[in-house]
Amino acid sequence: MMQTVNVPPRRIALITDFGGGPYVGQMELRLSEQAPGAPVIRLISDLPPWRPDLAAYLLPGLRRGMPVHTLYVCVVDPGVGSDRAVLAVRSNGDWLLAPDNGLLVPLLQRDPDAEVWRIHWRPQHLSASFHGRDLFAPLAARLYAGELPQPEPCDIGALVGADWPEQRQAICHVDDFGNLITGIEADSLPDQARLIASGRRLAAARTFSDVASGEAFWYRNAFELVEIAVNQGRADAVLGLAAGDQVAVESV
Repeated sequence: MMQTVNVPPRRIALITDFGGGPYVGQMELRLSEQAPGAPVIRLISDLPPWRPDLAAYLLPGLRRGMPVHTLYVCVVDPGVGSDRAVLAVRSNGDWLLAPDNGLLVPLLQRDPDAEVWRIHWRPQHLSASFHGRDLFAPLAARLYAGELPQPEPCDIGALVGADWPEQRQAICHVDDFGNLITGIEADSLPDQARLIASGRRLAAARTFSDVASGEAFWYRNAFELVEIAVNQGRADAVLGLAAGDQVAVESV
């Protein structure tokens, strides 16, 4: 069974934990063959490896404010080659493809009108270890062409990770500057709140230049998440924190 997509996506954004090797490039090359003319954007490729439980809390912010009618191909997939399901989601004019491992759950918790399908279609050739190239890229090409192959509607409550919290008080990503992006929505904290990170109490600031050089602080980042930084320094080195480490919010 094939379902027609009334409003196909206009561009494809790749979100992976693949790093700097050949893997994202091979996905892009496969898409150039199967979806010629489709704009393909490498949105992020250095998510914490094998950690959908962290990457999931970055997705709403990465998508926020971006152009509508985008297809987000999200591949953080430590269960590749297993019997884990593949999901297609329609949310606020966008589409998302991802393994059923919790990666889309925080985003779906914010959109009660989202539609979710399990996709049973598989290509003729499918390696056991590289579904980004062999499964998700061909699926993205078909969605871009307005086709959703072999979909089965799925209730959000039946997904892996459906019981995860809406926010995660942990470091979910360390960027190239050593800044520490958490899974905490900035709107959930008052400006006077303090974070407890690596045994230190951190106050809020609007931006880097509002604190002294070398000072650690937290701020609302461009994704509207709480981020920990050090003005002209690396917060990961100063605080000794890495992806997955916990932080806490001090009561005010």
